[in-house]
Amino acid sequence: MASSLSSKNLPQGVYDLGRNDSDQTVLEKHVSFFDRNRDGLVYPWETFEGLRAIGAGYFFSMAGAFLIHFALSGKTRPGKFPSPVFPIEVKNIHLAKHGSDAGVYDSDGRFVELKFEEIFSRFARTHGSALTSGELMAMLRSNREPGDYKGWIGSWTEWMTLYNLCKDDRGLLRKEVIKGVYDGSLFERMERDRKPHRNRCCV
Repeated sequence: MASSLSSKNLPQGVYDLGRNDSDQTVLEKHVSFFDRNRDGLVYPWETFEGLRAIGAGYFFSMAGAFLIHFALSGKTRPGKFPSPVFPIEVKNIHLAKHGSDAGVYDSDGRFVELKFEEIFSRFARTHGSALTSGELMAMLRSNREPGDYKGWIGSWTEWMTLYNLCKDDRGLLRKEVIKGVYDGSLFERMERDRKPHRNRCCV
């Protein structure tokens, strides 16, 4: 299987960045943050919990969980009957990749470093290692494939959510933050950083 190739056999500029002991691709690791019980399936209530854990609002998390699972569940369960609880199968998340994206994940969910670096070489005009809101919108417009309205909406929603949650106090979305969201490590850091705050609020 392509996603099981060792790094020395991968195409140039393609990496298994973020693989863990369970041999997950980067895209699988990205999604696995929302698999709260680590059973290989993500359910809407787990996505809701994960979104809340990284600081998304209650109603945004509810709407996001519904839309994400409605759009992706069937794609990750090829040949299976639709499920009323809309699970997402982590191992098949590469089947749910949408168009009009930056191409940083390849068709098997691996990390394409050249595409990642291209985001900043092409669009980071104000700061070499960060994007302003205007530069982010320019990237989204450039990535649009003709007639791919679902892809446009998907990319806009993902990136604007990331920008609103993770921009710094100067309104910049920094390179290390964007890389962290691709390999899933950013979500884990955000949850850890929020835990002390939540604990103080409960005292």
